[in-house]
Amino acid sequence: MAFALSMDAFSVGLAIGMQEIRLKRIAFIGFVVGIFHVLMPFAGLLLGALLSDRIEEIALLAAGLLLCAIGLQMILQTFLQKKTPVLAPVGLGLLVFAFSVSLDSFSIGLSLGLSGIATVFAILLFGLFSMVFTWIALMISRRAHRLLGTYSEVIGGIILIFFGLQMWW
Repeated sequence: MAFALSMDAFSVGLAIGMQEIRLKRIAFIGFVVGIFHVLMPFAGLLLGALLSDRIEEIALLAAGLLLCAIGLQMILQTFLQKKTPVLAPVGLGLLVFAFSVSLDSFSIGLSLGLSGIATVFAILLFGLFSMVFTWIALMISRRAHRLLGTYSEVIGGIILIFFGLQMWW
């Protein structure tokens, strides 16, 4: 389950990493994604009784919209030749990224308490796998950015839009 949940972080990390990101920032991004993959299922576990299916659907739609917006911003930034991205993986942009890729962990947390598995161990594995896979994705896309140049951000933007649309369906 931890492997499956980390695949969103990996695939979106590939897109985000198409921007020029330093190694120190990559380490921090992976850490934040890992923390979110621990906090979100824990929150889902605690708040599961209070949430309805409708609220979860609205949250997924909002996360999909955010991913599409970030992807579109990355594409436009390439053609407008701005040096500083509007929503980079720092500050609010990092929180949006970490939240959007850990939203599926929240829904898993809703049912985790009923499964009878070691909940704390499972949640810690979610965070560990997501952190490591985010690091791997960012390192791969960092190298791709060097090879593809400016157009790597267009590719990253298209990937983010694809995942945003996928969350809607």
